[in-house]
Amino acid sequence: MIQAGAEAPEFTLSDQDGEKVTLSELRGGKVLLVFYPKDFSPVCSDQLSVYQEVLGEIEAANTTMLGISIDHTWAHKAFRDKLGLEIRLLADFNPRGEVADAYGAYLADYGTTNRSLVLIDEKGTVEWVHEPPSPGEIPGANLIFDALAG
Repeated sequence: MIQAGAEAPEFTLSDQDGEKVTLSELRGGKVLLVFYPKDFSPVCSDQLSVYQEVLGEIEAANTTMLGISIDHTWAHKAFRDKLGLEIRLLADFNPRGEVADAYGAYLADYGTTNRSLVLIDEKGTVEWVHEPPSPGEIPGANLIFDALAG
């Protein structure tokens, strides 16, 4: 997993609407990358639903939350619509898991990402990371708030 203090690897990925999102264009505010394994899985649905509930508080802390998985933009759109999410979901689809791998969040044995969190500061430096011991463990929103306060 990438370490706090490292420069955040640059990326450009398409969101659920096919719009390009480039990390460096978000400088000036914090960015929280939420790597998650798959759209429509029960655990991922629970995780992103919880984060949606606190999205306003995260945005009030001048932080942009971006979900990233290996699913295609079309799957992201359907998943987002089904759950009523406002969180932008980015497709790390082709090449599969390339961005997740750059952050150390790709699980090659499973062909998916771990359920990892990466907080990037206003200048593009990794400020905080959380890597659960398994992709089945949901990082609680309290971890995010602790990181934002820290």
